[in-house]
Amino acid sequence: MQIALAPMEGLVDNILRDVLTRVGGIDWCVTEFIRVCDRLLPASSFDKLAPELRQGARTAAGVPMRVQLLGSDPVCLAENAALACELGAPVIDLNFGCPAKTVNKSRGGAVLLKEPELLHAIVREVRRAVPAHIPVTAKMRLGYDSPDGALDCARALAEGGSAHLVVHARTKVEGYKPPAHWEWVARVQDVVKVPVFANGEIWTVDDWRRCREVSGAEDIMLGRGLVSRPDLALQIAAARDGVDYQPLSWDELLPLLREFWRQAQAKLSPRYAPGRMKQWLAMLTRGYPEAVVLFAELRRENDCQRISGLLGYEPQVLEERVA
Repeated sequence: MQIALAPMEGLVDNILRDVLTRVGGIDWCVTEFIRVCDRLLPASSFDKLAPELRQGARTAAGVPMRVQLLGSDPVCLAENAALACELGAPVIDLNFGCPAKTVNKSRGGAVLLKEPELLHAIVREVRRAVPAHIPVTAKMRLGYDSPDGALDCARALAEGGSAHLVVHARTKVEGYKPPAHWEWVARVQDVVKVPVFANGEIWTVDDWRRCREVSGAEDIMLGRGLVSRPDLALQIAAARDGVDYQPLSWDELLPLLREFWRQAQAKLSPRYAPGRMKQWLAMLTRGYPEAVVLFAELRRENDCQRISGLLGYEPQVLEERVA
């Protein structure tokens, strides 16, 4: 069983990847998508979204990181995939699941599920361009507005050379609205010979159990569920192994929040750092009553020093603990 951390644009950046992988239970993670249009990107574009490439394509906790590309031009994607490999990417992942309107309008993400032949061509060209020992993988949804073509898309990706598929079990139009149609993950697995990961609407251990029963998938990718409960991967692994596990308490989570805030201030301007903190804290309210209280206090606060006070963040003390 593998448990992966999902790529989520504007949310799971290198800061949150670092903090979440420190908790444990995650086998590998994926960058936010790197958009490829009509040219070979400079190395700085990869460094911006995948700075872990500078440290062996691993987070500080040692968790492997894969590079995800998004686009619709097979040749251009192949050239950029080859460059990513030169820069140290251990796996190239291709995005056919992003539901964002701006992305879809520029022929990226889930809109390509309308064109199985193009999916096949993209994976085929990328597979040809990267070294044989580097896997190429793909993430897809069930379709744009209907799952009717999901099996054709899955076959196109697998036959093009994808080493495995991650299936977000909803269409583009459904976005992130429940439910996730896990039964379609099983149908996809029936028509391809590569491993299939189930993704979507796994918020708790009970959700994982139901997903496994319905989808038959042993491998999973966790997105918002893991961001909301940073030890969800550990909880699931413990349930799988039949061992007792005490979920992460709020007091145990607070040091991670402070470390996130430290990195956000170091890497982002004072204008943007507060928003990133609030974004994660808002998601934590789903699993922690204490987060509800703290979010109410922080919601309208934009002064970094006052936010530090509310978080109990003392830079010198935290840096000594991290060291």
